Amino acid sequence: MRRRIVLLVSLLVIFGLATSVSAQKKSDFPRKAVTVICPWTAGGGTDVLLRALSKETEKYLGQSITVINNTGGGGGIGHAAIMNANPDGYTLGMITFELNSLPPQGLIPFTYRDFDPLMRINADAPALTVKKDSPFKDVKDFVAYAKAHPDEIAIGNSGPGSVWHIAAGLMAQKTGIKVKYVPFDGAAPAVTSLVGGHIQAVSVSVAEVRAQVDAGNLKILGVMDHQRASLYPNVPTFKEQGIDVTFYTWRGLALPKKVDPKIRAILGDAFKKAFDSKEFQDFAKKVALNLAYQDDKDFTKFLETNARDVEAVMKTLGLTKK
Repeated sequence: MRRRIVLLVSLLVIFGLATSVSAQKKSDFPRKAVTVICPWTAGGGTDVLLRALSKETEKYLGQSITVINNTGGGGGIGHAAIMNANPDGYTLGMITFELNSLPPQGLIPFTYRDFDPLMRINADAPALTVKKDSPFKDVKDFVAYAKAHPDEIAIGNSGPGSVWHIAAGLMAQKTGIKVKYVPFDGAAPAVTSLVGGHIQAVSVSVAEVRAQVDAGNLKILGVMDHQRASLYPNVPTFKEQGIDVTFYTWRGLALPKKVDPKIRAILGDAFKKAFDSKEFQDFAKKVALNLAYQDDKDFTKFLETNARDVEAVMKTLGLTKK
């Protein structure tokens, strides 16, 4: 009996030590602040979304999260920084649509396959937006003028070959108009240029023009979505105006390759809890960002399909490398 008791106690001690060691391993990460790279400028849709999500994630991760705007190269510089980060789990980033539009142009020597996707966060449709005092009442007016004045209208976008560049190009292709495409380093400076009267329109998301629309400086002519924007239910879609155009951008989190699966799981759990939180969900509704979650597996499948489809559209628009 004594031997059995000693054996039982010994086993309990060993089990307790093992559990303690296991718990210690789990608590080893994170032991310091985590950095999240944003490939776009502060104030744009990607930046706003990432900062809100990171703020909520801090509650579940137990460490502060610093968002760094690593901009330039139409998003290429920031994406490269994510890919080349130390795979210790302390640096990850938000990948965007441009990860699938830059490779066909030969502008970056890597693709989504060089990343470890963690989750998709959202998908947004572009809106054709002009100054409040613009004579255009709707998309039809805009198109009619553009047809009568080819290459006169300048439409701002978030970078050469960016999603909003492609969106404007798709609209031009569908309607048979010729316009000028003016690239900026992100949506925010493009919107600022429109407010200043330097360009005639932008083809960025509803969320990215909302502040200026609400301030009475801009107005939305139409959205390239299958349904109207919840914040502006009086603004018709392109389809409702007789133009069969729907298009979307997307954003998601990704890690550099070779991050420890256990660390990856901790990050994924914390960011998913933040995504599901009432605070983040309410924030997304408030700023008109359309949440569209996908886990790592579904996000990876989506990236593969999206990359193929985007390249096909870009070829028709003459945006791919010859």
